[in-house]
Amino acid sequence: MIQRFTSSDGLSLAYTDEGEGLPLLCLAGLTRNGRDFDHLAPHLEGIRLIRPDYRGRGESDYAEDFHTYSIPVEARDVVELMDYLGLEKAAILGTSRGGLIAMALAATVKDRLLGVCLNDIGPEIAADGLSYIMGYLGRRPAQRSLPEIAAARAKLMDGFANVPPERWLAEAQNHYRETEAGIELRYDKRLRDAIEAAGAAPVPDLWPLFDAFAGLPLGLIRGANSNLLTAETAAAMRARRPDMHFADVPDRGHVPFLDEPESLAVIHAFLKELQ
Repeated sequence: MIQRFTSSDGLSLAYTDEGEGLPLLCLAGLTRNGRDFDHLAPHLEGIRLIRPDYRGRGESDYAEDFHTYSIPVEARDVVELMDYLGLEKAAILGTSRGGLIAMALAATVKDRLLGVCLNDIGPEIAADGLSYIMGYLGRRPAQRSLPEIAAARAKLMDGFANVPPERWLAEAQNHYRETEAGIELRYDKRLRDAIEAAGAAPVPDLWPLFDAFAGLPLGLIRGANSNLLTAETAAAMRARRPDMHFADVPDRGHVPFLDEPESLAVIHAFLKELQ
């Protein structure tokens, strides 16, 4: 069931809060929402699964100022949600953008984190992956129905194989909605403006943010065919954190669905370390 809280700048932000046990905040990718973790949820026991929709995504309010679609503001929203729920600490499972938010949290409020598991993201982001994202960001798909979108994703999603058709349909339903006016995005199309505006600034060195995870349990899941997180970057991350739980997930690009056996092995090992 969707619940809501109000951010410090007055937006109504949506989240779900299910289960009991260790609190796990699931932070989705750039254009995605809490439903991204639907495939993982049935595989978790003894976990309080908290899934926020970022501002401008899913069921949350769209911001008047698209510049607030930024990692620092979204990290602030996460902390405010934790405060609202009375959570002193929580573990983070961060997919893509969510992993970058986790890095920001480690650098600023590390004492609020129990540990972090990253899904196909690191401190270096491959240019090919960014270019691929900008190819669709903020634009309606050409297809006119969710089944058509699912069929197109099955053909066009880079690096994926052995994915059943019903999974692509579930993905289409998570990311788009059918309306009388046609297919609509489940996020504010001005997210593209925010990313383009942020891209005008020099790219910061994110390795110090990754190093901020020092002392925290850490996991990394990588799609073996990822166009965003290279094998070289993953190897460098492992060299810095040899204790990090890790898996390369075959037949997956950016990003794994998280219910693959390799993904689950990392997540369960990570959660066991916390518990």
